[in-house]
Amino acid sequence: MSSTPDRSTDSELSTGSAAPGGLSFFALLALVIGSMIGGGIFSLPQNIAAAASAGPTIIGWIITGIGMVCLALVYQFLSARKPQLDNGIYAYARAGFGDYIGFNSAWGYWLSALIGDVGYLILLFSTIGKFFPIFEGGNTIPAIICASILLWAIHFLIIRGIQTAAMINTITTVAKIVPLLVFIVICAIGFKYDLFAIDFWGADAGLGDVLTQTKNMMMVTVWVFIGIEGASVYSKRANKRSDVGKATIIGFVFVLAILIAVNLLSLGIMQRSDVANLPDVSTADVLAHAVGPWGAWFISIGVILSLLGALLSWILLCGETMQVPGSDGTMPSFFGKLNKHDAPANALWVTNILTQIILIASYFSENVYLAMATLAAALILVPYLLSAVYALMITVRGEGYNNEPKQRNRDIAISVVATIYGIWLLIAAGMENLLLTALLYLPGALVYIWAKREKGERRYFKPFEWIIVAVLALAAIYAIVLFANGSMSLF
Repeated sequence: MSSTPDRSTDSELSTGSAAPGGLSFFALLALVIGSMIGGGIFSLPQNIAAAASAGPTIIGWIITGIGMVCLALVYQFLSARKPQLDNGIYAYARAGFGDYIGFNSAWGYWLSALIGDVGYLILLFSTIGKFFPIFEGGNTIPAIICASILLWAIHFLIIRGIQTAAMINTITTVAKIVPLLVFIVICAIGFKYDLFAIDFWGADAGLGDVLTQTKNMMMVTVWVFIGIEGASVYSKRANKRSDVGKATIIGFVFVLAILIAVNLLSLGIMQRSDVANLPDVSTADVLAHAVGPWGAWFISIGVILSLLGALLSWILLCGETMQVPGSDGTMPSFFGKLNKHDAPANALWVTNILTQIILIASYFSENVYLAMATLAAALILVPYLLSAVYALMITVRGEGYNNEPKQRNRDIAISVVATIYGIWLLIAAGMENLLLTALLYLPGALVYIWAKREKGERRYFKPFEWIIVAVLALAAIYAIVLFANGSMSLF
């Protein structure tokens, strides 16, 4: 039996050294912005207008902004207080709760990114379908063939080197921001406050009271902040560790400002009830209302650029998320191997083969993008909560704080808010989505056992970890029963 302990200390998790010739601040910033801005922002006006009027929407943004900025600050101060931990989304969970929980954080994040990639490919070709009807819906045979070609083109780009892929991601991130900024400027110029103020609190809208509207609006925003951790995942490859925290905060604040502007300014261009009835990519119709038909075409092109960039960002994150735990024995060593270009080739091959299989399966389903986006977001909520709880643990213990009581108290407060918000996100995801995630988390136990056997360990799980496995198994069985009797479906 191996003498390797079941739980590693922080110092055992990674060296935490900066990567010579690694990712610059702007590359890290592009990873944060690029992974957060996908297709969801372009549908945001309709999604929120269908849930709340202007007043409750503003309240919801304030609460959501506070919760998410605290989560962003968690990743910022953890990167400074625990610089030896690489790939924060995985390493924080492992350092705080042991190998199996750390594994699950990486596993859930990887599955989330992989499933999200399928959603991006489908939405991308659905948008292209506005110009070429042969792709309409995003999951026709021509769309799946072209999406597959794009998927493998990106795959071979990345395995040629992370630096090249990150540079292209930076370019696509800038390209996707331009249409959004144009939208904001035009809508700000044409903004009509009288239109914005109609039924401000939603008393006549039939959407419920202010509290109900606020809650419903916040549930929509759960899905638009995924990607806030992008720089943290790539901490090992950063030129400077301090850049990780700065990129996280600056990227988050920038995207938050764009999200709020896109949402609220739309309500000054069209009446809320009209916005609520718009189709997907509602920003296109809002801009067309303000400037004419060219606005819809302009935004559609912006959506295509945005999805291309987001797809590249998330495939990059997929590879890195599996490579780091594969290199320290939490995942099988197969995933930890780098090729001669320092790219996680094995992890990317597995990721993209599975992506291809799910993409082909999407041909037989409807409403694929929405289902994929919802499931991907639900999977990632557990890693978010684990990061927040770990931050709370180290701040309460005072780890890494030497005669800094004010800073420590500030970080405790931030961690408490981030933890509460993380719990609320899980509740907002809903029982059905949580059961689906259990169904996907459970098979990871077999991969975890594979990694343990590689290390010569025969004690695969600690007692409390067996309890987690049992809970996942029961939830997965219940989900299967609900699928079998038609009470629950994925699509």
